[in-house]
Amino acid sequence: MFGEHYSLPSEQVLLSQPPKTGLRCKMVLQAVSKVLRKSKAKPNGKKPAAEEKKAYLDPEHTKSRITDFEFKELVVLPREIDLNEWLASNTTTFFHHINLQYSTISEFCTGETCQTMAVCNTQYYWYDERGKKVKCTAPQYVDFVMSSVQKLVTDEDVFPTKYGREFPSSFESLVKKICKYLFHVLGHIYWAHFKETLALELHGHLNTLYVHFILFTREFNLLDPKETAVMDDLSEVLCSNAAAGGATGDGASGGAQGAQNHVKER
Repeated sequence: MFGEHYSLPSEQVLLSQPPKTGLRCKMVLQAVSKVLRKSKAKPNGKKPAAEEKKAYLDPEHTKSRITDFEFKELVVLPREIDLNEWLASNTTTFFHHINLQYSTISEFCTGETCQTMAVCNTQYYWYDERGKKVKCTAPQYVDFVMSSVQKLVTDEDVFPTKYGREFPSSFESLVKKICKYLFHVLGHIYWAHFKETLALELHGHLNTLYVHFILFTREFNLLDPKETAVMDDLSEVLCSNAAAGGATGDGASGGAQGAQNHVKER
């Protein structure tokens, strides 16, 4: 290749300029090395996650809501309402709203742009019915989530809608599982597609949905704090004013950032 590139009418000319030829070869090798280093550092054409600024934490964006309603009051179990009925109703609603929110940016979430299901520096894997870990792209993961949740919420044996039907004994654990998966989807929207959400002017809807969802899961202990730690910085900013006695964001935020120094897998 180099012989063809530097072929000249006379060998004497080529031999009379060894320093220049050597310099060109060195420049070519440096350029190739630079490209390889760049592709290694940015496999998806993006900056490494640790260097990316979290646009969703910008005060100008976090204050955007579609309502100032006190969600802490909204999530409390009403009197004379069965707990399972309340969990079923809200879980189904969150599923539809999160599915709708994701659909607004789904065309930007592809196998090329989102090669893994990532939230901050945490990478999620899907587990099939046999418990086998499946590595998949973000759109594949979200499709698995939405399909499995759709199947559950439309199953009369799990989410009964007819009078006299009983909820299964495993209902609460199933709701916790659904909430965990829905949280992953919300987290991915913020982490990988907040810029698109911002461009569509739907960040106020996303923030409102997130606050409502997080406060609901906290009210009924539906999510393990270790599971939500990846988004603690955002949760504290958005929910501290909405939740009674909410803690300030400094301590929790610092802990979350410290936990994001390396890639985790779930």
